[in-house]
Amino acid sequence: SVVRNALFCLETAANQQENHVYTKALLAYAFALAGNREKRKALLDSLEKEAVRKDGSVHWQRPGKEPEADLPYYRSRAPSAEVEMTAYVLLAHLTSQPAPAQEELAFASLIAKWISSQQNPNGGFSSTQ
Repeated sequence: SVVRNALFCLETAANQQENHVYTKALLAYAFALAGNREKRKALLDSLEKEAVRKDGSVHWQRPGKEPEADLPYYRSRAPSAEVEMTAYVLLAHLTSQPAPAQEELAFASLIAKWISSQQNPNGGFSSTQ
């Protein structure tokens, strides 16, 4: 009953009109783990509309973020929250029963490309998670 109540709480939160992109990413992953395909798909569809597509990759960023300067010899790393929320979207895409379709895997590879581009020279990330 505790898990059922927790999922009810998450469903209530997911039905709110104005959810932050980070919240949607976490909810999509939670519903993927819970096996709720409808909620997972609805959240992923909503997130796809907010995706940033650049240089053959896909990621998510905070609303209202200033565009980065496009400097030829410098590439800044994204803030840890953006790496985390993009990673949660990737997990939501890959955590699917039955296994993700080929189309979903192709989209997931674009997300993985962006995440791998955020690695620091030691192979880690700015995020602690």
